[in-house]
Amino acid sequence: MALSQKTKETLLGPLNANNPVVVQVLGICSALAVTVQLKPALVMGVAVTIIVAMSNVIISLLRNTIPMRIRIIVQLVVVAALVTLVSEVLKAFAYDVAMQLSVYIGLIITNCILMGRLEAFAMTNKPWDSFLDGLGSGLGYAWILIAVAFVRELFGAGTLLGFRIIPESWYVANGGFYENCGMMMMPAMALILVGCIIWAHRSLNKEEK
Repeated sequence: MALSQKTKETLLGPLNANNPVVVQVLGICSALAVTVQLKPALVMGVAVTIIVAMSNVIISLLRNTIPMRIRIIVQLVVVAALVTLVSEVLKAFAYDVAMQLSVYIGLIITNCILMGRLEAFAMTNKPWDSFLDGLGSGLGYAWILIAVAFVRELFGAGTLLGFRIIPESWYVANGGFYENCGMMMMPAMALILVGCIIWAHRSLNKEEK
């Protein structure tokens, strides 16, 4: 089934032109906190994608029955329930990653991307469109986390997903020429990398805009 132009923009827009991190500058805190290694960044990206997509659908289904004066409370309850569910699943099937992410899974409740999409899109659109918007926004957030974590783990530890990428023989201690960059393990480096991605994105999209 071919997707309409509007549907494509809803799904694919957050991956580039309307990316929640590099364009709207949302969700920066977790980009600094969980990107030291690639694995927790992947899990965080998937978790946020699932939660924002499902919460969008639920709020869209309920949008005509939610009193406007308590809509934020209802949105928070829905997101909190989904976050709790995801947290318990992680503890059951990926306990080590759940411990690495620690409180940051719980803090998804306060992620500006979720509340932004619920308010700006799900409250005024149908469930299918809201699902695509949530999916696109989650994936747009996830690829930034993955990109930052890829660079930080590779150059900070010489590994990816815990597997050795840079050979031990390359290190100075073994008579080689390479040393890991200790700065990559610091939160400040995540901020610098996100800043570089924002700069590159806006430079590449300058003419199109």
